[in-house]
Amino acid sequence: MLMSHKFVHLLLVIFFSLTLLACGGSDKSEQEIPSITSAPPSTTSTPVVFVEPVISQFSFLAENNPSLNSTLNLSISGNTIMGSFPVAADWQSMIATVEHTGASLFVDDTAQISDVSVQNFSDVQTYTVVMADGREVSYSVDVVAFTGLPIIYITTTGDASINSKEDYVDGTVTIKGGRDFADESSVNMKIRGRGNSTWFLHPKKPFQMKLKDKSTMLDMPSKKKWLFLAEYSDKTMLRNTISFEMGYLSNLDWTPRSTFAEVYINNEYNGTYNITEKVEEGSNRVNIGDNGFLLEIDQLDRQDADDVYFYTNKFLVAIKEPNLDWDDDQFNYIKGHINEFEAALLASDFTDPVNGYAKYIDVDSFVDWYLINEITKNVDSKDFSSIYFHLVPGEKIKMGPLWDFDLSFGNVDYADSRYAQGFWVKDNPWIARLFTDKLFVEKVKTRFAYFKGNQNLILDKIDVYADKLNLAQQENDDKWQTLGKYVWPNPLVFDTYNEEVTHLKTWYSQRMTWLDGALNNL
Repeated sequence: MLMSHKFVHLLLVIFFSLTLLACGGSDKSEQEIPSITSAPPSTTSTPVVFVEPVISQFSFLAENNPSLNSTLNLSISGNTIMGSFPVAADWQSMIATVEHTGASLFVDDTAQISDVSVQNFSDVQTYTVVMADGREVSYSVDVVAFTGLPIIYITTTGDASINSKEDYVDGTVTIKGGRDFADESSVNMKIRGRGNSTWFLHPKKPFQMKLKDKSTMLDMPSKKKWLFLAEYSDKTMLRNTISFEMGYLSNLDWTPRSTFAEVYINNEYNGTYNITEKVEEGSNRVNIGDNGFLLEIDQLDRQDADDVYFYTNKFLVAIKEPNLDWDDDQFNYIKGHINEFEAALLASDFTDPVNGYAKYIDVDSFVDWYLINEITKNVDSKDFSSIYFHLVPGEKIKMGPLWDFDLSFGNVDYADSRYAQGFWVKDNPWIARLFTDKLFVEKVKTRFAYFKGNQNLILDKIDVYADKLNLAQQENDDKWQTLGKYVWPNPLVFDTYNEEVTHLKTWYSQRMTWLDGALNNL
C-alpha cells in the first residue's frame, strides 16, 4: 500500500535530524546544490546548505514513447510546464523524463520515476518535487493534443473530393474530443460545399455536413445538419463567434452555438474550422413549430432554381422553411402578411398603437437585432443578405437569428462599414423608417446602454477565444499562409495573429465609443 508523500516527508525529516545530530551537522546530502546558507552557530561550524526543489527539464523521449517520432521538450515558465503532443501521440499513456533537484517526485500521492512511470496527460497533472527535509514545490503540467482543440476526421468514400455545393459526397466522420469533449466513434454522413463568396473566392472551403441520424456535435444539441465555417477572410477567426456572444446576451429567440475544431479530410490537415449550428427550423434551433416560417432577405442571384421567394417594395424575401410551392395558400399568406406589415410601416400613421407597425412586429427583437448588427457594422445586414426573420401565424414577426459576421468589425475594403465611425444598418429601409419613431429610438438607446455595459465582457471573450486559438492559428496559418498577405476583402494587413486580434479589439472599442455619442445625440 502506498503511503501519502506527506507521511514520507515526516519520516525523512526525523531521519535527517537524527543524521545531523549524529554527525555534528557537518555532512550534507550528495544531491544538494548550494543555494541558501544558514548562519553558523560558531566560527568553527560548517554551514548547513539547502537546495530549492526545482524541475529543470520536462521531456518525452522518443525511445520511451513509441507514438512519438522525435523527442518532445516542454517549456517551463514559473510553476507551469506546457507543451503540445503531435496528433498521433498516445497522450493517455506517456512516459516523462524529468530532471529535478528533489529527493522524490509525486503526482498526487503516487511516486514518479523519471523514464519509467506512465502517466495520463489528457488532464492537467500536478507534479510535486519533494526535498529530503520535507520542503516541496508543485508544477502544473499542461500538455495538449495537437492544438488543444477537438479534432474532426472526415473520410469520404473512395477519398472523393468535396468540390460541389449541390452534390453531397458520402463518407464517415470521427471526432477526437481532446480535453474538453468526449470522443465520438465513426458515424455515416454526407458532406458538400456551402457559402457564396466564401466558396468561390477562397481555397479553404466551408462545408455542410449531414449526419445519417440526429446526433450531438461537440456538446451542441442533437441535429443532423452541421456547418463548417472556414473563417478564411477573418484572420482572427473570431468575428462570427463574438457576434454570437452578443446574441446570447440579447432578447433574440435563438442564436447559433459554435465550437472551434481542427479538421482532417482524408487524413490531410485542412485547418481550423468554426463548427456551427445551421440556421434552420427545430425545437433546439429556430423554434417556429409546425406552422411557422423562416424567412431571409436576400438577393435574386443567390436563389437556386427550386427556391421560393417574393418581393416587397423594399426587399426580396426568400422562404427558407418549410418548402412551399409557388402561389399555394401558405405562400400567399406569407407574402400578404409581410407586405401588409411593410405597408403599415411606411404609412403616414405608422406609429398608431393599434394599426401601426407595432401591430405586426416584436419590437424588442428588432431593436436587439439592429444593435448587434450596427455595433459590429455587419456589411450585409444593411440591405443585402443573411437578414433572417421568422413568423408564426397568430404571432408577431420576430427578427433573427444572427448570421454571417465574417465581414463585420471593419473587415471589408469595399464599403464604409470598414470604419468604426458612422451609422450603417440604420440605413436599412425598415430600420430607417423605425428610427423616425421616437419611441423606437428610446428603446434603442436603452438597449445600447445594456450592450455598452457588457463591453468589457465582450473584450474578455475575445481574449479567451484568442488564447484558445493560440496554437490553432499557427497550424492554420502554416496550412493556408494568410497572415501578412491580402485576403479579399481585408482593408488592413497585419503580420501576426496578435496584431489581428488587437485591431479587432481596438475597432470594437472605438465603435462603442462612437455609437455611445451618436445615439445619445439623436
